[in-house]
Amino acid sequence: MATEKLDTATRREQIAEAALALISEKGMQGLAIASLARRVGLVNSALYRHFNGKDEVLDAMLDLIGDRLMANVKAVRRESARPLDQLRQLLMRHIRLIRENQALPRIVFSEEIYSGKPERRTKLFNIISRYLTNVSDIFSEGQKNGTIRPDTDPLVLAVMFLGLIQPAAILWHLSNNKFDVTKQAEKAWGIFADGLSR
Repeated sequence: MATEKLDTATRREQIAEAALALISEKGMQGLAIASLARRVGLVNSALYRHFNGKDEVLDAMLDLIGDRLMANVKAVRRESARPLDQLRQLLMRHIRLIRENQALPRIVFSEEIYSGKPERRTKLFNIISRYLTNVSDIFSEGQKNGTIRPDTDPLVLAVMFLGLIQPAAILWHLSNNKFDVTKQAEKAWGIFADGLSR
């Protein structure tokens, strides 16, 4: 029984990843159950054993994005004990996540995600809020150990941190990946970190 549950969870993640890939290639309109089933080597009816329809797939994609964001936070906390190093590494991991998943900007800014589904808008808000809370915890730790200036609300800093990513990601997306989002993030981090340091 436990193996069956693991297989189902693995298959659901595989389907969510395939949905992200389809959206990366074809936009939100490219996400169709038949295409998705083909991509993971299933017939439509087999895919319906894992998801009741496209809405559940969209929710699973949001969960997958949230899981990856939180996995990045956990990874940088393991890799370094210094908050400024953690934040820089987190910024670069977030940029890599966007570059490897071109669907992310399309999903976050898609009306299809929210249309008629206020609970999905809330779900995405909660995912981003949880991420920001974890980022603000890193800022708080830096303030406590004296490496980050103490005169700014950590949550404000976390939102500003996200601001290093979103505009650059939009430009990257709009330019068909010609805008160098990685270089922009590196340069922006230098300016941001200078303002944070005591």
